[in-house]
Amino acid sequence: MANSHEVLGFFHGFYGVGATISPLVATSLIIKAGWEWYSYYYLMTGAAVIALVYSTSAFWGETGSKYQEENPSFPGRGGVFAQTRLALTYKVTWICAVFLFLYGGIEVAIGGWIVVFMTNVRHGDPFESGMAETGFWLGITVGRFVLGFVSPRIGEKMSIAIYILLAIALELIFWLVPEFIVSAVAVAFVGFFMGTIFPGVVIVATRLLPKNLHVAAIGFAAALSMGGGAVFPFMIGAIAQAKGVMVLQPILLAMLAVSLGIWAMMFRIPQQEVSHQV
Repeated sequence: MANSHEVLGFFHGFYGVGATISPLVATSLIIKAGWEWYSYYYLMTGAAVIALVYSTSAFWGETGSKYQEENPSFPGRGGVFAQTRLALTYKVTWICAVFLFLYGGIEVAIGGWIVVFMTNVRHGDPFESGMAETGFWLGITVGRFVLGFVSPRIGEKMSIAIYILLAIALELIFWLVPEFIVSAVAVAFVGFFMGTIFPGVVIVATRLLPKNLHVAAIGFAAALSMGGGAVFPFMIGAIAQAKGVMVLQPILLAMLAVSLGIWAMMFRIPQQEVSHQV
């Protein structure tokens, strides 16, 4: 598809729109309107039902048999898991998967713990701290809409490395400058530069893997990303319970540094060698 990075960034941007609006609405309903904290989940349930109905109707005709006819498995069909097994023999799949495992953990950990950090460490009130979380997701949203047009001009591999370096610098500011406003602005810009990383990784993977493996490889990597979003916030919570929530920033910095090292491995895979399997 022409302008694939821009289009994918646009689609992913709407994920950020929902993530931006949700904390704002939840905070307003709980703090300002006096709702019980669990009441917001009724709205989420209703939205999920609408999404289920809409997505089912939109993709009803996109069956597995139709996909197999259009994209026969290589070197043969060989069963339901043939494409996944084959995709896992490519280094690109594993690099993207492990990288997104960390990325998902970083994103969800910031989004999940920023309110607690801003309340307990930066001494903000609950509403202001909720707005800091909204700023983070707003940064992700704007980054996906804006940087999707910048990354192709730099190159997806290089742009992702640059965005991680900028996120590390901003995390250092967030950690070392003990001011509420500075921390809120810094975390918003962390979201801005991290926002386009996920769609960027998808673009890189699709350009380095055979077309018939795109769904299997990206599906595997995305699944690990969700796993990271489950594992790392829980891990940080366990550590924070013992050591305090101030451990959030050094852990995030370490995760960003490791993710940068993993992404650097992608530069060792020249275009002419992408078909080589592990």
